[in-house]
Amino acid sequence: MTTSASRKTRQKDAVWQALRAQDDFVSAQDLYTVLNDSGSHIGLATVYRQLSALHLSGNLDCIEHGGVRLYRICAAQRRHHHHLVCESCGRTVEITPPDGGWLDSVAQAYGFTVSSHTLEVYGLCGDCQAAPVEQ
Repeated sequence: MTTSASRKTRQKDAVWQALRAQDDFVSAQDLYTVLNDSGSHIGLATVYRQLSALHLSGNLDCIEHGGVRLYRICAAQRRHHHHLVCESCGRTVEITPPDGGWLDSVAQAYGFTVSSHTLEVYGLCGDCQAAPVEQ
């Protein structure tokens, strides 16, 4: 974990350790529940602040699913990547980004310069496509 200008705190360490124990993306509310159930009594606002700081520092990925922000330490941490996200079950797959030249050429065609970007592609995974539709 890199925390350049931030100081080490008990709350930050607890949030980081709880995130490390997660296999998938998790909401701030779910992480708050995990922390409190394990005896780390940290306020929900503190969990949100720590997640935001960790995301801004580049240590976490953040996606939107069902109108909720979800966070995860990705296997590809510190390497630029994107995600496929299932709109039904939330399954997330890390994918390699397209050639960077493509994005620069599109931006240039519209008079933009690119300072950063994120890309999440939403749809249905194979399992959810094959599942029978509930009536």
